Amino acid sequence: MHDFQYRADELFCENVPIARIAREVGTPFYLYSHHTLVEHFRVFDSAFKTLPHITAYAVKANANLAILRLFAREGSGADIVSGGELYRALRAGIDPRKIVFAGVGKSREEIRDALKSDILFFNVESPQELALINEVAGEIKRRASVALRVNPHIDPKTHPYVATGLKKSKFGISIDQAVEHYRTARTMKHLEVVGVHCHIGSQLTQIQPFVEALERTLELAEQIRKTDGQLRYLDIGGGLGITYEDEEPPHPRDLAQAVLPLLKEKGYTLILEPGRVLVGNAGVLITQVLYTKSGEEREFVIVDAAMNDLIRPTLYEAYHEIRPILRQHRPERVVDVVGPICESGDFLAKDRPLPECQPGELLAVMSAGAYGFSMASNYNARPRVPEILVHEDRYEVIRQRESLEDLIRGERIPDFLK
Repeated sequence: MHDFQYRADELFCENVPIARIAREVGTPFYLYSHHTLVEHFRVFDSAFKTLPHITAYAVKANANLAILRLFAREGSGADIVSGGELYRALRAGIDPRKIVFAGVGKSREEIRDALKSDILFFNVESPQELALINEVAGEIKRRASVALRVNPHIDPKTHPYVATGLKKSKFGISIDQAVEHYRTARTMKHLEVVGVHCHIGSQLTQIQPFVEALERTLELAEQIRKTDGQLRYLDIGGGLGITYEDEEPPHPRDLAQAVLPLLKEKGYTLILEPGRVLVGNAGVLITQVLYTKSGEEREFVIVDAAMNDLIRPTLYEAYHEIRPILRQHRPERVVDVVGPICESGDFLAKDRPLPECQPGELLAVMSAGAYGFSMASNYNARPRVPEILVHEDRYEVIRQRESLEDLIRGERIPDFLK
């Protein structure tokens, strides 16, 4: 479900014509629907209402302050993987007691800041990290709550770059070694072991890998509980997929119906970390056609958005539907939609049937709300684009377009070059 629909032949976001925003803001820009974001969160969260749980939004999917505040108002927590994401979550008003900190490379400073902020717990990814958290907690006279992130060796049936639960993955501790590491953690005087965590990957379109991972993780948790009564959180991560092209991912209620019976009367508080499923189809990238060009073997539509704005097609060969903002009912042509960057990998679509485009026309790159702006860069000295949030019949700029001055902010020419 999303709120990007045609009225007659013009694409709207909720009750606002997208062409009007483009005229007033300029292109390219990211555009999000407030109603879609709220509806997605409520649908996901309510699916698990029969069990004590925290829905901790995966901030890496889209970290804009306005979106974080929207989710905070809905009662969301946050799954963070850096000190910057901690800062953003707190600034947006997310309750620190609903924040969990994952990631394989937490620094001493990040650990210290998270402890001082009184987050719910750390998802620990290695024995050395466990020791460092204990050391930092001792230095500031705190007791750190931790869960071990275990790798359950489950194939999530997704793109290899976003699969995190396989034996070759850098994430987590082998589930076969987890009991030993829990025993070690219990000997550390500044730690409290409160949970177990697993996350097997992103853009999952099947329920069975979730179920298998939960079964293995739950078996481990029950084994640990026999000697440690403090274990009260079961963090099953996120990763539920969305429809980009022809995928048919499970609905959140289907996931809930599959996993909740396994947890009934176990006494755990469930931690869920949805990201893409909340924001992916709530956002689009709006771009303008600059030129059309016929090569010897291909036809090109050259637009003003590029791989620095949306890198998923280049990085993952990901499909994003592309729609004209104003439907012209012209014949289709098979084209590559490409940007201005000096890289052959700068494309938004390849071999894509699209109605014939003309310079100046607007296109919407769909399903761009997750890992769109959050992965954007300034490559080729391109300012990052603005982000816009539509609420019913109005819109707000929730991130200004970067200026050329922003590109060099923080840089200096040393005296010996003057």
